[in-house]
Amino acid sequence: MNKSKRSNIMTIVATVSSVGLAVAFAIGLPLDTTSWAVRVGLLLGGTVLAGGSVALLRRRYSRNQRAAEDYFEALCRIDVCSLNPDDSDTTIPWLPPKNPWFAMGLRVHEVLEEASRRTLELKHTRTAWEIRFRRATAELEQIKAIFSGLADPVIAVDEHGDLSLANHSAEKLFQFHAESPTANGEPRELAEIVPCQRLVDLLTTTVRRKAPGDRAGELEIADADGDPRWYRATASKLKTPSDSTQPPESNATGEAGGGAVVVLRDIGDQKALQKRNAEFVSAASHEMKTPLAGIKAYVELLLDGDAKDERTQEEFLNVIDGQADRLQRLVENLLNLARIEAGVVEVVKDTRSLNELLSEAIDVVQPAAEAKNITLTADLSPMYLGVLADRDMLLQSAINLLSNAIKYTPNHGTVTLRSRMEGDQVRFEVQDTGVGLSAEDCGRVFDKFYRVAKDNNMADGTGLGLPLAKHIVEDVHGGQLAAQSVLGEGSTFAVTIPSAGQLT
Repeated sequence: MNKSKRSNIMTIVATVSSVGLAVAFAIGLPLDTTSWAVRVGLLLGGTVLAGGSVALLRRRYSRNQRAAEDYFEALCRIDVCSLNPDDSDTTIPWLPPKNPWFAMGLRVHEVLEEASRRTLELKHTRTAWEIRFRRATAELEQIKAIFSGLADPVIAVDEHGDLSLANHSAEKLFQFHAESPTANGEPRELAEIVPCQRLVDLLTTTVRRKAPGDRAGELEIADADGDPRWYRATASKLKTPSDSTQPPESNATGEAGGGAVVVLRDIGDQKALQKRNAEFVSAASHEMKTPLAGIKAYVELLLDGDAKDERTQEEFLNVIDGQADRLQRLVENLLNLARIEAGVVEVVKDTRSLNELLSEAIDVVQPAAEAKNITLTADLSPMYLGVLADRDMLLQSAINLLSNAIKYTPNHGTVTLRSRMEGDQVRFEVQDTGVGLSAEDCGRVFDKFYRVAKDNNMADGTGLGLPLAKHIVEDVHGGQLAAQSVLGEGSTFAVTIPSAGQLT
């Protein structure tokens, strides 16, 4: 019991005792006139004393009541979120210990302290979660940026086979926008935006599969311009959160959950390389087959004794020797091309006079030109044209161009070799009055083993002379070899390479 309650009880006991004594004295007095006056006085005194005690109690109660009201009003104005549990004794007001509401105030004080403590813990928790949320948001934006910037098209579908995600490359390939909803707001079906049924079937099958693992296949898809392109599609099943917590047999419907994602890797260059390799092998086999067949046929004739006289035997042997030389040239050209393309050819460059190399090339092909009564003209620049070149390789390219011009120029035609300076480059060109090339042939004349069909009967060849010359000029010497031609009028093959002064 607190001091306030004890004080109130003592006041009530004193008041009751005083009234009781006054009544007792009044009753004990003799019944005469004087005693009645005393009795009345005693009763009035007791009544006054009781009234004073009651008034005192009422004032005390009213004061305590106002103090309690002010206290609880102050508590209502306290912001629990701003309270510090360590400073609660100074920030939360207290009631005087004598106040009858002190115990209740103490309980409220304890509740506020606990609320303040819990609020502070929640603040710390919220701050931690806000930091995690900001980090997760930043990581998500980074992942989105990386995903959107992937060069390979990526498409994801949900468990129903509807489009759920696609990067920019996929949108560009199939000409759609992943975030554009349908008219009724429903998810977009994959078949509506992807015009490749094999890709749709691949994703649908992957979604329905229960077993993990990737599925892959090669697809031909038309791009935005309508040109067909080859892709290798790799589809993977997406796991749902329940997949890691529930066993497969817990699925009551028996259907696999989650969606699927497919990555399309452009293999157009690989396909083109495979095609070129196949064509190369086919062409090389064909070119080798012709001289080998000739060699084998004449060897069989010799073995069968069909060449009985020396003259016939020598003729057969000359044919065999010529075919063997042709086969050797083919193999050497193939090896040279392979070395140049692989970058393993040994190149020895020195500063040389281009005109000297061209003059030597003319001397080499002069007998072939004379055999066809072709006029071989050298129109070389009087200036010194210095080049940093591998002598043998640049000489070989010039010989190949001159030999090609002589082969496809009819008898009594003209082949002209020119050289001159062009700014910081030197240029030489071979011009003929031959059969010329069509626009299509002019674009393919540097392909390996390519030979113009209409001119096959004019001269033997492997289809490697011009490709080899182009590799020597462009890959080894950093120049350029181009062809211009008019069908039926002749062709011009022009070579430009940096001058020695420019390179230094």
